Amino acid sequence: MAAAVTAAGLGLRVAVLDAGERPGGQYYRHPAPGLGAARPEALHHGWAEFAVREAALREHVGAGRIRYLPHHHVWTVVRAETAGAAEAGPGTGSGRAGGAVPTAGWVLHAVAGHAPDERAAAVTARAVLIATGAYERHLPFPGWTLPGVVGAGGAQAMLKGGLVLPGRRVVVAGSGPLLLAVAGSLAAAGATVPAVVEAAAYTAYAGQVPALLRNPGKLLEAASYGGALARHHVRLLTRHAVTEAHGTGRIEAVTVARLDRDWRPLPGTARRIPCDALAVGHGLVPQLELATALGCATRPGPDGTVALVLDAEQRTTVPGVWSAGETGGVGGAHLALTEGELAAYSVAAALRPAADAPRTGRPERLARRRARLRAFADAMAAAHRPGEGWTGWLRDDAVVCRCEEVPAGRIREAAGDLGARDARTVKLLTRAGMGWCQGRMCGPAVAALAGAEPAADRRPFSCPVPLRDLAELPATDR
Repeated sequence: MAAAVTAAGLGLRVAVLDAGERPGGQYYRHPAPGLGAARPEALHHGWAEFAVREAALREHVGAGRIRYLPHHHVWTVVRAETAGAAEAGPGTGSGRAGGAVPTAGWVLHAVAGHAPDERAAAVTARAVLIATGAYERHLPFPGWTLPGVVGAGGAQAMLKGGLVLPGRRVVVAGSGPLLLAVAGSLAAAGATVPAVVEAAAYTAYAGQVPALLRNPGKLLEAASYGGALARHHVRLLTRHAVTEAHGTGRIEAVTVARLDRDWRPLPGTARRIPCDALAVGHGLVPQLELATALGCATRPGPDGTVALVLDAEQRTTVPGVWSAGETGGVGGAHLALTEGELAAYSVAAALRPAADAPRTGRPERLARRRARLRAFADAMAAAHRPGEGWTGWLRDDAVVCRCEEVPAGRIREAAGDLGARDARTVKLLTRAGMGWCQGRMCGPAVAALAGAEPAADRRPFSCPVPLRDLAELPATDR
């Protein structure tokens, strides 16, 4: 959204293909209109800044400078084969719309609308900005498939989008700063949160003092979350983890154990906490399918995930493709806004190098802000990186791949007895990762059990695509 508004202000024609129904993505998720939420902004942090950007977006849409296309799930991006590619011109099927530009560009293929009325859509453009965000990282444990166990971000989405709580007594667990925000939101909405169970120790930030001091706003934000937990009498347990969930038909309690520095549960420290819901997550994983299918290079991140390699102006290693937000490494909303705006300036300079752009120094200020926020994000990622010993709480009968119901023991057998050394080989031997989610839920766990380094998959599709859409593609795009 920030990139689109900035690019339109610089004179470019822009198309925004949004998988969601309204602007804002997962972070600024809106309640369903039929719920009649009187103050949706009360559920969000930083709503005022979002409201300014959204108003600017709608102004550009009304003036015809931006085409906003909701419910468009882009499943692949391919190079245009002819020199007549349109600049951000939406079309349907294999059609092309908009005026010709002097150089070939890209074709973005999407599934538009809702089933059963989905249709194929294609947009052509001279430049592409990938801002696909991230999804939650889950480290499985016995009982995590019980009803009432939800992702930490999923619990927040339920509250923001549906105005409902996952339960009345909710334990929040995992690792990362999202836990504090989720616990505070749930408690403010009326849930009892007996504990926030954080696997890392905040002493890990001690070696990152320069990055912390350069971001006083982040320190104030953390203090506000801490104050919210104190007001609602929420206990914070650091260096602890939920190692098992218990219940008959639904979660009824969790076992919490203290961890050593490598995240191994310490014998004799387990305790039970009664609850009717568990919100659990271990940070976020950049969603890179579109970018890696294009051949964009990746790098390992300090949190053990994989992110895109980006230059100082948000360009990927593929000419004509930029990226912003969590794809370059998880860093939060403020960093995403900064990167989106910075990318727009870079795209404008690349597409119209001879245009007279006002020299306000804005790109330079954005670059400095991005460096400051990225340093904080990297410090945060390193502090909450999962330790190698977390697999110690996984019994052999614990399900790791929920889609294909593959237990940990079968994955250990593939790695130990059959020689699998990466997630792909484990998949071929056990079917772990072959289900509906295509490894998004179990991928990090499978890789850890196989002793593999994190790696990004290259997939031809980033979401399910009807066969009729593939059959209707022109031969040059197949």
